[in-house]
Amino acid sequence: MTAGEHVGRVVGTTADARTALDAAVDHLRGRQHEDGWWKGLLATNVTMDAEDLMLRTFLGIATPRTNEETARWIRSQQRIDGSWATFHGGPGDLSTTVEAWVALRFAGDHPEDRHLQQAAEFVKHEGGVERARVFTHVWLALFGLWSWDDCPALPPEIMYLPAWAPLNIYNWGCWARQTIVPLTIVSAIEPVHPVEFGVAELKTGAPPPPRQPAYRIPGFFQRLDTVLHGYGRRPLKRLRQKAMRLAVEWILARQEADGGWGGIQPPWVYSLIALHQMGYSLDHPAMAAGIKGLDGFTVHASTAEGPVRRLEACQSPVWDTGLALAALLDAGVPADDPAVLKATDWLLDEQILAGGDWQVRRPDLPPGGWAFEFANDNYPDTDDTAEIVLALRRVDHPDPGRLQEVIDRSVLWTTGMQSRDGGWGAFDADNTHTLANALPFCDFGAVIDPPSADVTAHVVEMLAAEGRTDEEPCRRGVRWLLDAQEADGSWFGRWGANHVYGTGAVVPALLAAGTTSDAPAIQAAVRWLEDHQNDDGGWGEDLRSYDDPAWIGHGDSTASQTAWALLALLAAREDSAAVDRGIDYLVSTQRADGGWDEDLYTGTGFPGDFYINYEIYRLVFPIWALGRYVARSAR
Repeated sequence: MTAGEHVGRVVGTTADARTALDAAVDHLRGRQHEDGWWKGLLATNVTMDAEDLMLRTFLGIATPRTNEETARWIRSQQRIDGSWATFHGGPGDLSTTVEAWVALRFAGDHPEDRHLQQAAEFVKHEGGVERARVFTHVWLALFGLWSWDDCPALPPEIMYLPAWAPLNIYNWGCWARQTIVPLTIVSAIEPVHPVEFGVAELKTGAPPPPRQPAYRIPGFFQRLDTVLHGYGRRPLKRLRQKAMRLAVEWILARQEADGGWGGIQPPWVYSLIALHQMGYSLDHPAMAAGIKGLDGFTVHASTAEGPVRRLEACQSPVWDTGLALAALLDAGVPADDPAVLKATDWLLDEQILAGGDWQVRRPDLPPGGWAFEFANDNYPDTDDTAEIVLALRRVDHPDPGRLQEVIDRSVLWTTGMQSRDGGWGAFDADNTHTLANALPFCDFGAVIDPPSADVTAHVVEMLAAEGRTDEEPCRRGVRWLLDAQEADGSWFGRWGANHVYGTGAVVPALLAAGTTSDAPAIQAAVRWLEDHQNDDGGWGEDLRSYDDPAWIGHGDSTASQTAWALLALLAAREDSAAVDRGIDYLVSTQRADGGWDEDLYTGTGFPGDFYINYEIYRLVFPIWALGRYVARSAR
């Protein structure tokens, strides 16, 4: 039996679940790095690879080998209709397909090749390159394949806006903020690296959509964009030059130890382009570190067609390690087990004690959070921090004083990041101004970081575990969660797919904070989960649920989503057929090596636009569910 084959065991007793749990724990142990951390691969879509190829071409560092290995990966991900999707099994996406087509042209593919013809047919059917997103148009403009005049203006003078002013950079979510600042430089310079091909094959000749009425906010910004383009042709020279210098200083101040920005691809690539356009040579320390750092995000693999390379949009070792540590503890691994202590020591060293952008809204709050990545000290987040505290507080550490000191700092920081409405966003407090959503530039992805049910739930559960249920921050968080419940009894999932994730997070948090299992909110959530269980006993929710309500709670079963549902039902003390069938699904679909298969994406970057497959999810969350099931059965 190979690693990919399923055991096919059918659960009949707790012993079957225990056997599955032990195999999964053994598999998880085997994946721990010698330094104590875990990191699963993170898969997104081929825009990461297309833009990496285009970046290298623009900077003049592309090689035939990197081009061909990247192109081979991009070709391997093409759908049968010629398109590329944003998630496994999803529909074709216009902008993703445009970027893949252009990248393959850079790699030497010919427009008359069948796969590019199919891609072009899909693009034109979807409205042509004219209807692609702004980011795609920016990449095309860098090579003279699109006019900068037809890209929204991003004046660097935005750097002058104080933190209290509308549309200042700190009103954007941290990921958008880090992307916007370098793009203001690129937008002002409007660089062009001419190429020998065009995109006529992707055009329909369709005129731009009509403007919205001037009395509406989007219509006002559309007309303001025209004014800003005019100003950009004749700017106040000293004002603009100083603004661009401020942007450069801001960018350089936020470069991380690994050479990147924010630990994510978009600000990384645009910062490199912006600095290069401002005269920073490829051998300048900031540029050299940034380019070299991308190698650490590059995944190489061998295939039947030859070697391939792809770029991870992000890496999640801190998040993965926190989840894995909690999984081991839920599985009954001793709290002083060597694997537990190694993970704990690594996490203790990763706590961020420096300031960051979050201080703009919370200047007097002492630091104490964790970030998602190996190197992202500017942007710790409340979600990682809450989950890590929930795990650390259960560890039997040889230095309990140090452990408690770290936890206390974390709880103080996370509590202080509560927004005025009682909820928690991921990276910033009170990042709720929606005006930026109406800008012509903002046609892709979330650009603000308001409180969400899943993050707020994790923080509430942490506060409850710390014995703070009677304190005002926890009570306000509970009220926020109750107010955020959907009419059908579920909760929206911001960072995971989707209502199964949100509901799986909120129910255990509310119960931990003192809500009784017979409360109407809990009973409604339990009914929703039971009503959406699949015939095979698992749960699944397709990512299309973010755009189409018909998909909410519906989709092929996955191990991670099944575990999320089970965590809620087990917390509600549901001794039901639904729980037994869910456990049965996990046991019977387990691989021989103790893991689970999960090609479907269950992580969310930007609802409706950008999705993630976390390799670690298919392992740690089933361990949580199986561990809690076995523990409950033993009582």
